[in-house]
Amino acid sequence: MESSVDRIAQPWGGRTAYGPGGTWPARVDTYLAEGTTPDEVERWVQSASVLHSNGDAMDIAVRAGRIVGVRGRAEDRVNRGRLGPKDLFGWQANHATDRLRSPLVREGGRLVECDWDTAMNRIVDRSRELLSAHGPGAIGFYTTGQLFLEEYYTLAVLARAGIGTNHLDGNTRLCTSTAAEALKESFGCDGQPGSYTDVDHADTIALFGHNMAETQPVLWMRVLDRLEGEDPPRLVCVDPRPTVVARRADVHLAPRVGTNVALLNALLHEVIRRDRVDSGFVESHTVGFDELSRQVAECTPAWASAICDVPASAITEAAELLGGAERLLSTVLQGFYQSHQATAAAVQVNNLHLIRGMLGRPGCGVLQMNGQPTAQNTRETGANGDLPGFRNWQNDQHVADLARVWNVEPSAIPHYAPPTPAMQIFRYAEQGSVRMLWVSGTNPAVSLPELSRIRAILGQERLFTVVQDIFLTETAQLADVVLPAATWGEKTGTFTNADRTVHLSEKAVDPPGSARSDLDVFLDYARRMDFRNRDGGPLVSWHTPEQAFEAWKRCSAGRPCDYTGLTYDKLRGGSGIQWPCTEDAPEGTERLYTEGISWAHPDVCESYGKDLVTGASVEAVEYRSLNPDGKAVVKAAEYLPPHEDSSEEYPLQLTTGRTLYHFHTRTKTGRAPQLDAAAPDVWAELSPAEAAARDIQEGDLARITTARGTLQARVRITGIRDGLVFVPFHYGYWDTPGGHRPASEAEARAANETTVTDWDPVSKQPLYKTAAARIERVAGGDGTPAPAPTTTASAPSAPDGIPATTGGPRARTTEERP
Repeated sequence: MESSVDRIAQPWGGRTAYGPGGTWPARVDTYLAEGTTPDEVERWVQSASVLHSNGDAMDIAVRAGRIVGVRGRAEDRVNRGRLGPKDLFGWQANHATDRLRSPLVREGGRLVECDWDTAMNRIVDRSRELLSAHGPGAIGFYTTGQLFLEEYYTLAVLARAGIGTNHLDGNTRLCTSTAAEALKESFGCDGQPGSYTDVDHADTIALFGHNMAETQPVLWMRVLDRLEGEDPPRLVCVDPRPTVVARRADVHLAPRVGTNVALLNALLHEVIRRDRVDSGFVESHTVGFDELSRQVAECTPAWASAICDVPASAITEAAELLGGAERLLSTVLQGFYQSHQATAAAVQVNNLHLIRGMLGRPGCGVLQMNGQPTAQNTRETGANGDLPGFRNWQNDQHVADLARVWNVEPSAIPHYAPPTPAMQIFRYAEQGSVRMLWVSGTNPAVSLPELSRIRAILGQERLFTVVQDIFLTETAQLADVVLPAATWGEKTGTFTNADRTVHLSEKAVDPPGSARSDLDVFLDYARRMDFRNRDGGPLVSWHTPEQAFEAWKRCSAGRPCDYTGLTYDKLRGGSGIQWPCTEDAPEGTERLYTEGISWAHPDVCESYGKDLVTGASVEAVEYRSLNPDGKAVVKAAEYLPPHEDSSEEYPLQLTTGRTLYHFHTRTKTGRAPQLDAAAPDVWAELSPAEAAARDIQEGDLARITTARGTLQARVRITGIRDGLVFVPFHYGYWDTPGGHRPASEAEARAANETTVTDWDPVSKQPLYKTAAARIERVAGGDGTPAPAPTTTASAPSAPDGIPATTGGPRARTTEERP
C-alpha cells in the first residue's frame, strides 16, 4: 500500500503499530527530486544518514552522475526503511552552487584560489617551521562528528604519533563527550550498554534531556509505533520545554535549568526508599551503593521540588514508574550534557539502572546518546582526545600496546597528561602557545560559546588556521588556508551510530571541482610530512578507505570496540552490524553486559574515573583499591548550584538547542529548500506569563542579552516553563550580508553570541544551557508569527491565527508499506 505524506508537516509519517516483544514492521520512505521517477534511477548506492546520530540506513539514487534522491533500507535493524526529514531532503546540499571546488590561500588579506600543491605546501612549511621552533605543542587539530571512521583514525595516527601533539579533539566535545565520560565513570569504558531494539521490549521509557522526536526522529517513530500498539510503554520525560515527547509522556518533569542532579537524586531517593533495588545485582556487579544511599537519604521529592521548581507529587509519580518498571529503557542527551553538573547528572541515570539491575536484558538498557552521525567513531579512534581503541592514557601497558600497533616507541605517543579538550585548545590559541590550528568538518565560529571571543582567536595574525570543509563557512572565512572537501555520497567509508551499529557508506558520485575526501587530504599531509615508524617505513601505510578500515581493525582487536569480525563485504547489501563483532560474535553484539560488567577491571578499563566536582583524574592505585574486581561503579553526586544564575539585571535563564529541520550550523540543511523553508530564521521562545510581563506578542522582534553579548529574534510564545528563554543554535551568518559575523547588533542572530565560556569539569563539555539573560521588545511583529515550526517543541501555546504547518513549500514523499 502506498500513501503520499507531507514529511515537513507530518515529519514522523504514518504509524505501523506493534506490541511488546514484536518486530518493528518495515516501512520504506522515499524521496526523489522533482521530475524523477523510480524507473529513471540508474543506480542505488548503499549509505546511511549523516545529519543526526541515529544511523538510518538508506540507498542513494543516482542518475547521470548526480544524486537525485534517497530511499530507506527495509532490511536494516536501525530504521526498517524509515527516513526522517533531514534524511529525505538534506542530500540536496551536495548540489549547492556555492560548494568549495578549489583550495584557497590568504593573500593580502583575501582568500584566493590556488592549486593543491600550493595549499598543501603552505601547511607543510608552517608545520615544519613550528615543530622546529616550538615543538609539537604548537600544533592543534579540531575535527568533527561527521567524517568517516577511516578518516578519524588516520588523523589520530598522524596527530599523535606523527606530530606528537596532545592537542587533538572533535566537536563531539560539544555534544557527546559527557556521554563518553558518564559511561567511563560507571562502567570503566565507553560503549552504549543498550540497543535500539530495547524500544521493542521496554515497558517504561525515560528520556532525560532528550528531545528524541527532533534529534532522532526515526527512533521516535519506533517509540510512537509502540505507543500505538498493544500494551504500550509508559513514558517519563525530563525537559523544560513542551516537546512532542513531553506531550506524549505519562509524566513530564520540567525542572529549572541546572538542577538535573537534584532531580535525579530525589528519584533515586524514592527508588531506594520504596525498596525497588535489585540487591542481588548490586551485590554481585557494583561498588559504591552505600555511598549513594547516604548521599540521597535526605533528597526527598519536597527537597528537590524547592530546587527544581517541579511539583513534589510529579517527582513521586515519576519515581513510581521508574521503580515499578520491569523493563526500563533510559535515554540521555543535550538537556543533561550541556547543562550544569553534566557528567554527574548523566551518571545518576546510570545509577538508576545499576541499582535496579536494568542492564543486559531485552528492554533493559541505557543509551547515553550522541548528537552527530559519527560521534561514536571519533571516540573509538581517539580523534576526540582519548587514545584509540578505548585505551587508557594513564595505563603504560595500554600505551605500549598502541605503540606496538603503530610500530613506534611509546614515548612517541603523548601521554604525560590528559589529552587536551577543545575549549583548552582554543585557550592555548588565545594565549599563543598553539600557533597552528587545523579545523576539519566543523564550524566553531558559530558553534562554540561566546562568539566574539572565538572570532578574535581565529582572527589572530599569529595563529595559522587551516579549514577543511565543503562550504566557505564562517570559520573558513577567517582561515589562512581552505581545503575543499568531498562529503557524504562522494566518498567511501564506515560510520557507527549511537547504539554501536556500523554502516558502510559507498561513493555514489564524484565531488565537485578538485575537492578531495578528508582521508585523501590527511594521507597527502602524512606523505608530505614524511612521518615514519621506528623501522623507517611510512607511519601511515594505507592508501584507500578499505585499507584504512583494515588497519583500524588491528587497532581495535581485543578492545571493547572490536571490529575484527567486520569487512566491507560483510557490511554490503544487508543490515548494519553492532560492535563488538568478532570471531566469537560474528553477527555482532546486541547488548553489552549480558553476563556482568566486562571492561571495568583496573587492567583493562579505559579510565580510572574522575572527581565529579573538580574533574581531577583518579589515580590507578586509588581506582584499584576501590574496584579491584572490576565491577560497575555506583558514583554519588551532591547537587551544587549553577555557576551563573538569574539576577535582577538578568532575570531569565537562557537555554539553546536544536530543531527537527536543521543540523548544527545549517551549512547543509540551510541549503535544502524544504528544510530551510520549514525553519528559515532564528526565533526565541517565551512562556505566556514572561511575554505578558514584558508586553511581548507572538512575532515581536526582541533583543536577548547576557553578559557576553546580544542577539535579536522574533518571539514564539509556547508552553515553555516560566523563567526561561530558548533560542535554537543553528543560525549563523554565512547567508547574511555580514558573512562570518553580524554586520551590526541588529544583525546578530547566533545564539552563541550570548552563551558562557564554562564547561563541565569532568567531560569538559561547554554549558550552553545555563546563561543568565534578559529579553526586551524591540519592535512589533504586525501579527506575523515567528519563523518557528509549529509541528515541534516550538508549537505555539495559543495557535489562533498561526498556520497549522510551517508554511514552507510542501514536499511530497512516499511511504511504501510492504
